[in-house]
Amino acid sequence: MTSSPNHIYSVIWQDDRVWLIDQTRLPAEYNLVEISRCEDMAQAIRTMIVRGAPAIGVAAAYGMYLGAREIETDDPEEFVRQLEKVAQLLRQTRPTAVNLFWAIARMLKTAYESISTVEEIKATLLETAQAIQLEDLETCQAIGDNGLSVLPTQPNKLTILTHCNTGSLATAGYGTALGVIRSAWRENRLQRVYVDETRPRLQGAKLTAWECVQEGIPATLITDSMAAHCMQRNLVDAVIVGADRIAANGDTANKIGTYSLAVIARAHQIPFFVAAPFSTVDFELPDGNQIPIEERHPSEIYQIGKTTICPSGIEFYNPAFDLTPAKLITAIITEKGAIKPNELINYHTVSMYEE
Repeated sequence: MTSSPNHIYSVIWQDDRVWLIDQTRLPAEYNLVEISRCEDMAQAIRTMIVRGAPAIGVAAAYGMYLGAREIETDDPEEFVRQLEKVAQLLRQTRPTAVNLFWAIARMLKTAYESISTVEEIKATLLETAQAIQLEDLETCQAIGDNGLSVLPTQPNKLTILTHCNTGSLATAGYGTALGVIRSAWRENRLQRVYVDETRPRLQGAKLTAWECVQEGIPATLITDSMAAHCMQRNLVDAVIVGADRIAANGDTANKIGTYSLAVIARAHQIPFFVAAPFSTVDFELPDGNQIPIEERHPSEIYQIGKTTICPSGIEFYNPAFDLTPAKLITAIITEKGAIKPNELINYHTVSMYEE
């Protein structure tokens, strides 16, 4: 399939299987990948066919159901034991994005609390995965609208800089940081979005730029190293990024390059916002020093496409994420509203499984 969609959904449940937009092939080709086995879902998450913390969570939930569907036993206790193995396979795919672990935990909780036959548990697991997907879509729409309340009021139309991809492709279908931008565009409060290319995998250039073009949102692509220049020239009114994991104190792990944007924004007195659902907050971690930072294969640095751009013999360091201290974050925009990082812990009163 090569034509573009009318609406972008990164994860689709249809015909008793999952369909994923292959994000590794955008923007050159819009292609759907069919997933009907848990092992294939794990591989799709690992190879970034699906990526973005909320989308990974949705995909993992469906992966849990696909794995459950493959378990052949009528004994509920044995079923749950085997489902734990499915969970472990999925946990090993991406270590930083906490939504992955949150969705797996919720699916396991569903299975543990189901007092019924194996077939009924499997049906309930599918319903739970579908609920997680719908909830994420509603959550992101709320994040987008809540972001409008904290954006600068002057000028009337804002220029916003964003990093990586945090739109429909990274979520169930609306976006976190790009969802705020999308809401600002809808309300006629956006003049332009500056899109960091986001080295080394170029999610900004390939994915965010593609989403903006699809929806007619005015966007300008810049290299990561141009952000400071744009701020110095008063071209940026606010910075909005997403998050892969947020510690209880507000420290935020996000795509590599986020921390430098926060430092530059502070130097130019530009508000720096993080937009993420509460499922991204890991209240078990008191601060960001405990967040595991995934390191990926050096080929992401030394190759662009199939072209090698570095001399042989050079060494590489390729962390996929960095940590932005809470003190550099103006507010964290969630479905519950825009929250100051040091007040985040006050919201840890409701179980992640409620609502």
